[in-house]
Formats: sequence, structure tokens, C-alpha cells
Amino acid sequence: MGELQDRVAIVTGGGRGIGLAYARGLARVGASVVIADIGDMGDAVADIREAGGIVEAVKVDVSDPVSTEKMAAFTFDRFGRIDVLINNAAHFSAIDMGPFDEIEVEEWDKCFAVNVKGSWLAAKAVTPHMKDRSYGKIINISSMTVPDGVPGFAHYVSTKAAIVGLTRALARELGAWNIAVNTLTPDYIPHDAELDAKNPGIDEMLVAGRSFQRTQVPEDMVGAAIFLASSGSDFITGQNIYVNGGRWFG
Repeated sequence: MGELQDRVAIVTGGGRGIGLAYARGLARVGASVVIADIGDMGDAVADIREAGGIVEAVKVDVSDPVSTEKMAAFTFDRFGRIDVLINNAAHFSAIDMGPFDEIEVEEWDKCFAVNVKGSWLAAKAVTPHMKDRSYGKIINISSMTVPDGVPGFAHYVSTKAAIVGLTRALARELGAWNIAVNTLTPDYIPHDAELDAKNPGIDEMLVAGRSFQRTQVPEDMVGAAIFLASSGSDFITGQNIYVNGGRWFG
């Protein structure tokens, strides 16, 4: 029996990259996983099923309330419960970087629509099912760009700072139903060739400042996510856990 046997988890943005690592990891320890993504999920589903995991896929635009409601309804109709939500979907890889006063309004709004509004809407969609059972786990994803205040990234940094605030607020509101809401904060994880090309040398610089001096990979996030999704973290809520190899800022 795995740590998450009989539990049902939704991973937004789970079709590739870090989201897929979360989905694989949750399935590996027994959870039934719903990958919710705006892109193609065929390879991700096949990969998890070939490894013996239970997985379904649903198309979702997290910035659209109708879409997130359909995501929750699909999951409940298929599995009869929703125990875990990992709010991983983000506007990041395709982001337009630049000085804060040169960022287009449309780009700023898109970043907030996906990263903050999307996390709020997904949480809003699943919480009625969690409240019915007086139990649930919501895991939001922030970023080390927040304490670092990375130049050229003001829109993204602002959204990921908002995520920490959202977590704190939801933790206070949902505690009465034993719904835990926490944040995971990764460091830079080079997994997208296009984005990595925009930031030459960044990985080497960050590695040099870590206690564990190596490149962070998507799988490094999985253990903390499983812990926050499991009963082992039932008395932990409103917290922000840094998964960054011991790198700090200042």
C-alpha cells in the first residue's frame, strides 16, 4: 500500500515538465491522478499507465471558471472524491521578460490570470468536495524569484508573491474543514530549452550558491509534494516550504 493509496489528486499543468513529475510521483505512491492541462496529455497518461499508475486527463484553462468547474466535476464523477490539488499550472516558459515599465499590459494580465487567478479558481472548484468530507490538501507553487526579486521578471515575481498570500488566506479560511493549504517554493529548474536559452549562465550561478551544488531537477520537488499530500502533514497548513538545495538570498 502506498502513502496515498485510495486518494485522488489533481495536478494542473501536469502534462509535462515539473507537473508531470508531480503526477508520476503521486501515482507511484498509490494516488489516482487527474492530469489537468491546456496542452496535449497523451504521452503523460501513457507514461503513468505503463508504470502501473491510475491516471486520467482533462483539458482545462485554469483562468476560466467554467473550465475549472468542469475539471472538478470530471474528477469527482470519475473517482467519487477529490483529496489533493496541486496548483502547478503557470505562465512561465512563454513569458515575455523585460524591465517592469516595458512589460505590456496584456502580458502582465496573462501572468496574473494563469498564475494567481488560476490557482484561486482551481481551489474554489475543488473545495466544495473537500468540505463535504472535512478533509483535503491544496498545494500551491511559488518561486525563489520572490525573495530574489529577479530583474526583468516583475510580473512573474509579483504573481508568485501573491501565491504565498493566497496560501495564507486560504489556510485560515479552510482550517475549519481540515483542509490544509501550503506552498512549495522551488529554485530555478532548467527543463525548458526555449526558456533556458533566455537565461544563459543562470543555472551555474544558482548552483554555486546552494548547499547541494548541483542542478535542480523536477524530481527534486516530488518528495515534498507527496509529504504535503499525505496524512503525515495533517497538522501543517499556511506554510511555505523551500525546496532549493539550501540556497538562500541576500
